[in-house]
Formats: sequence, C-alpha cells, structure tokens
Amino acid sequence: IIYGMSAFGLAVRLKISRSEASQIIKNYFKEYIGIQNYIDSQIDFAKDKGYVETMLGRRRYLRDINSGNSVVRNFAERNAINAPIQGSSADMIKIAMIDKEMTARNMKSKMILQVHDELVFDVCKDELDVIQEIVRDKMLNALPLSIPIEVNLNTGENWLEAH
Repeated sequence: IIYGMSAFGLAVRLKISRSEASQIIKNYFKEYIGIQNYIDSQIDFAKDKGYVETMLGRRRYLRDINSGNSVVRNFAERNAINAPIQGSSADMIKIAMIDKEMTARNMKSKMILQVHDELVFDVCKDELDVIQEIVRDKMLNALPLSIPIEVNLNTGENWLEAH
C-alpha cells in the first residue's frame, strides 16, 4: 500500500472486492497518518529537485517525475517513495557488511553472499553464537535511527533451509 498499490491491485492480490480493498487502504492511511505525510513529502521533493535521497545521501534521479503522461509519472512517484526506503536499507546492510570484526577475531566463519536484505554466512557450528551476536550488533548499529530495527537470524544446513 505504501508504494501506491491501488484498490484494484489490492483486491486482485487478496482476492477480495474492490470496495473492501478500498476500505483497507483508507483504514491503513487513517491509522498510520505519518505514512501519507511521508509519501506526499517525497513526491513533492522529487518534483522540485528531480531526485530523492537515501539517509546517507545517495541519489536516485527521477527524470519522469514531472511527466505529462500519468502512467509514466505515477511510476516515477512510486520510485520516489520506494527508493529512499530500499536505498537506506541497502546502505545499512553495506555498512554492516564492511565490518572486519570476524576477521580481527580470526574466525573460521565467513560471510559468503548478500541477497537483497539478507546476509548469508558459512558458519562453523562452534562460532554460531558469537557470529549471531556480531551480526545483530552490526545491523542494529549500522545507522543512527529513531525507530527500532528488527534483525532476524535464521540457521540451516543451507540457505533454503534457513528460511
């Protein structure tokens, strides 16, 4: 909903009536008033500047934000809302990834992959508790935020099993 899903799109996705989907969207924005303010401010900023920014200042330029074509403009507006959120999340995970604590401790465990907002580690079983502590700490403290961050740690013999 935050990224501009229409009542029609929500109705299709949830297999409900369009009127019910419309009511869900209205209730959502009524309950979370700040979200509409965020959406409006991001779109206004993008229309004025031609770009939006992550928390660390990385820019996403949106050349179509003032397009006369509503389909093209609406796509750019959704990007104006999404890019700062997704981009700041990417900034956070990159900062957490750069940390050298595992290397400094001469650990056998290694980070092997990043997939979107996930980090995948090959962990020696006897280092699991320490690795989880390090990863949680680095993710929670990567960026100074005024809201709580949720870090989920899962384990398994392979990536699929960890889900």
